[in-house]
Parts: sequence; structure tokens; C-alpha cells
Amino acid sequence: MIKRIIFLVKILIILFSSNLFANVDNKIVITVEDEIITSYEVKNKVLTSLFLAKQDINQTKVDQFKKQSIELLIQEKLKIIELKKLNIKADNLRINTYLNSISSNNIKSLKNSFKKNNLDFDLFKKGIETQFMWQEFIYMRYKDKINIDEEIINKELTNSLNSKKNIKEVKLSEIEIRIDENLTIEKEVEKIRALIAKNGFANTAFTVSISPSAENKGELGWINSKSLSKKIVNIISKLKIGEISKPIISQNSILFLKLVDTRETRSEKVNLDEIKEKIINQKKNELFNLYSNSHLSKLRNTSFIEYK
Repeated sequence: MIKRIIFLVKILIILFSSNLFANVDNKIVITVEDEIITSYEVKNKVLTSLFLAKQDINQTKVDQFKKQSIELLIQEKLKIIELKKLNIKADNLRINTYLNSISSNNIKSLKNSFKKNNLDFDLFKKGIETQFMWQEFIYMRYKDKINIDEEIINKELTNSLNSKKNIKEVKLSEIEIRIDENLTIEKEVEKIRALIAKNGFANTAFTVSISPSAENKGELGWINSKSLSKKIVNIISKLKIGEISKPIISQNSILFLKLVDTRETRSEKVNLDEIKEKIINQKKNELFNLYSNSHLSKLRNTSFIEYK
């Protein structure tokens, strides 16, 4: 714990000086088993995330984003260590398809944008490769558990069709944080509430949330309330528009939900095959995230992580 605190102080002093990263040397700041994380990687992760989120790059944003970036890099190294044990290769077609999707089918232009902003495109691409190989690994490792039972699909399909008759939708935003073992739950909640009060929900989500929605400032968009768990529906049903839920605590994280808006719409003609495919993909994604987070948590608990 002391090493972790010392490390974060070093990051503040060395990496995030008053002139951003101008004087950062390429030093090893963390070791994860036999993998290393350098100050250069941290710098590139922070600035790339801000660039892709189309955020202005300034000292305040850099300081706010550093902790999240370091956590993501540790997760990436843990994945790389696990993937080394297997003969899984990157699917270049899939990677290029993804890169095209975020660059308006112009990867060359994306590379030029990275270069223009002094960002390392190769590091960014390596992170994508790791994530896609990790997805393949999780599906292989837990394929028996990720398969969706036909009975469950049919039940969800029936529920979906019934809900289409009169669709109630909610527009939500979220902040999800990893539980800090150095703080009590009460202290964690107090800290997040203070950040929300000071910076607003959206900015707090962008700077501290570990959910993929952080890049969209926590916005989840419109969601059919029927697709949410009974627990979540019960929680948000007690909220007025603009209100934030009480903390929803799980084993490893704390979740805050904000009810942005509600609406009710009439259903149009439905395509059963499309709905069924959507249900299957949604269920698979839910199970994938469950087993991915669980496996990653086990790796973290059994790996040697040293903060220099």
C-alpha cells in the first residue's frame, strides 16, 4: 500500500508537471510480473484518450485522467501476460475494420492525426490488438458458459415483443469506480459526491469512471426499461429527472446512475430475426463482461505489481 501511495506521488511530481509532459523521461514506473509500464506509455495513454474523446488537452484534464489511464495500462499488461500462454494471433481484418469505423474509413488520415498531435499510433493499435485477442480468449475459455440457452432467448423475445406494444425508455448516465482498498465505502462515496458537486456528473464520469461510457461522459443514451434488471428499474423508478441514485455497490465497484430523461413511444413493425439477434448479442456481451472482469480480477490478485 505504501508503494502505491509513493508511486502516485511520483506520478504527480514527475509525469504531470505544470507543463504537461514536456520533461518526461521514458522511465519504468510500474512492473506487472515481467511486463513494464513506462512514463511514455502513461503519457500516450492519457493524451490519446483525451484526443479520441475530443477533449481540450490541458493540465487539469491530464491530472484528472491519469489514474484511470494507469489502471487501464495495468489491465492491458495483465491481459498480455495471459495471452502469451496461448497461441492467439491478432485478427488484422477485424482490427482494420474497427480502425476504419473510428476514422471514417480513412486509417491513413487517423495516423496523420496521431502524428500531428504527437501521439503514438502504434501503441494505440497494440492496445486494440490486445483487447480483440482478449475477447477471443474469454470466449474460448468460457465458451460453455457464454452460450445462451434457447429457452432464455425465447423468454426474452416474448418479453421484448410485449414491451414493443408500449415502450418505456429511460435516458441514463453512469459513473462506475473501482473500490479502493485504502478507503472505506463511505469515504469512496463521499469523495465521488464531492467531485460531482464540484465538477458536475458528466465531467466526473469522464475523469474517474472505469466504465467504457466514460469517453462519452458517462452517457448511456436511451434504454428500454424492460432490458434493465429489476434492481436497476426499482432504483431509477424512485428518481426524478436529473437526480442521481444512491451508490449501487458490487464486489469490486461502486455505480452511480443519473436519470437524464424518460419517454414513452409506440412500437413500429418489428423484425423478429433482428430482435432475436440483438437479444443474443446483448446476453453474450453481458456474460462476456462478467467472465472477463472476473478473470482479470483473479489475475490482478495473483500477480506481482510493483510501483517504482
